[in-house]
Amino acid sequence: MAKQDNRADNVEHLQKNIDYTISSLEEAEEYLDEHASELSPEDRERIMAKNERRRDSLDAFRSEIRDEAKDRGQ
Repeated sequence: MAKQDNRADNVEHLQKNIDYTISSLEEAEEYLDEHASELSPEDRERIMAKNERRRDSLDAFRSEIRDEAKDRGQ
């Protein structure tokens, strides 16, 4: 038998992912600030591109939270 879809804690899981993603983004930005001159242009670009994907993920997570809140009637 399939597990029942329990969405009661989706917002909490999404918020945990948001917090982790923000932490990773900030850590990468700090690293770039401190070590940009030591990195190759390719490495700098790779880190910057990853941070852009993180920003996109944050937008998606926040949108999902809004959807979950609507589904809960909040």
